[in-house]
Amino acid sequence: MKKLIFAAAAIAAIMFTSCDNTSVKADLKDNVDSLTNFLGIAQSDGLKNYMKMQLQVDSMYTNDFIKGMIEGATAKEDPQQEAYMKGLTVGKQVKDMAENLSSEVYADDSTKKVPVKNLLAGIIAGLKGEATMTPDSAYGEFEKRLKPLQTAALERKYATEKAANEKFLADNAKKEGVTVLPSGVQYKVLKEGTGALPTDTSTVKCLYEGRLIDGTVFDSNTEEGREPFEVNLGMPRVIPGWVEALKQMPAGSKWEVYIPQELAYGQQDMGQIKPFSTLIFTIEVLK
Repeated sequence: MKKLIFAAAAIAAIMFTSCDNTSVKADLKDNVDSLTNFLGIAQSDGLKNYMKMQLQVDSMYTNDFIKGMIEGATAKEDPQQEAYMKGLTVGKQVKDMAENLSSEVYADDSTKKVPVKNLLAGIIAGLKGEATMTPDSAYGEFEKRLKPLQTAALERKYATEKAANEKFLADNAKKEGVTVLPSGVQYKVLKEGTGALPTDTSTVKCLYEGRLIDGTVFDSNTEEGREPFEVNLGMPRVIPGWVEALKQMPAGSKWEVYIPQELAYGQQDMGQIKPFSTLIFTIEVLK
């Protein structure tokens, strides 16, 4: 979870009144008046999207929003009232923040929520200078405590999938021709390579296809016209399981490599690749 920073509130004070008037008649006397009116019309479509997507104002209450907008645009400046109204806006952000944290801590268990009052208490203590630690120290503690809670929540959510991937590896390790490296990476030689073995600083060129245990292909560069994939083993930008396998493959080798989730993407959700996924790669080292 990224460090939480409040966005600057770009909203006029919203003040509801008993007035039913939701219209303002333009007074177009000259070119500047028309220019100003055109700008307003041009802004309306973007504001409509902003109301829906960012402010999450139900279209059912558009007239109430307009009343507040008129009041905010025409009222005399009142720093005290403005501060209060911006506090309401930030309060909504605090509520959203608590809901986002709940989803990270409890995954798909919608019956559990983190107490928003604890989040508020921390923010207010910091604003008033009454916090018992610095913001940086507090964020360090936050990250340290969040990680195991996230892992536990995801393990509950993906318990069935995690067990299936672990069983696949356990069964696969017993198959003929499959070798298990100390790291847990498994491989099966499809073609023996007779070229040089890569060193820790080699750049390896290869073709590959990546699959999940159900056979779903999530990535490949074997199609005609695709360039070979290059991996600099001195500064690899691939998952650890890839590095482990490539260091064992002489040029000319073609292996089927089975990478446990700990050496792949772990608990990260990568779209097609769900948390705790075992990855299967057919890798051919060209050079």
